[in-house]
Amino acid sequence: MSSPLAAGDAAPAFTLPDAAGGTTSLSDYAGRKVILFFYPAAATPGCTKEACDFRDSLSPLQAAGYAVVGLSPDPVAKLEKFAADQGLTYPLLSDADHAVAAAYAAWGEKKNYGRTYEGLIRSTIVVGADGRIEAAQYNVRATGHVAKLRRDLKIAA
Repeated sequence: MSSPLAAGDAAPAFTLPDAAGGTTSLSDYAGRKVILFFYPAAATPGCTKEACDFRDSLSPLQAAGYAVVGLSPDPVAKLEKFAADQGLTYPLLSDADHAVAAAYAAWGEKKNYGRTYEGLIRSTIVVGADGRIEAAQYNVRATGHVAKLRRDLKIAA
């Protein structure tokens, strides 16, 4: 696992397949602010709640100049179904080999019910228009996280 990213660090570049059948790169957002949220698995209760919270907050986030992009290790077909089932209109990217999650320190050791294993760490990274990290939040909670992020970014409802 990489060291956690911090404000001022350069955001690692990436290009990944997306749920729309194309590819999405960080460079597609050059000159714009983007919120990258890493979630463990599409269509699970916590990840669905978080993804829908981003969906429901998309207008105020976009009005404040932020794009939203979700990343998970799920295959593209599962992301496509998840996006359609939940009405998600922002890009969902497939990081199947978790290389991007590792570069963003969102892949690493987890503990659950006394078991230790490698997996995706629910994380949100805010990348500024200059390509540098503005905020990096790790081990976030699925429920209430988007509201907290909006407060941290001073984005009203």
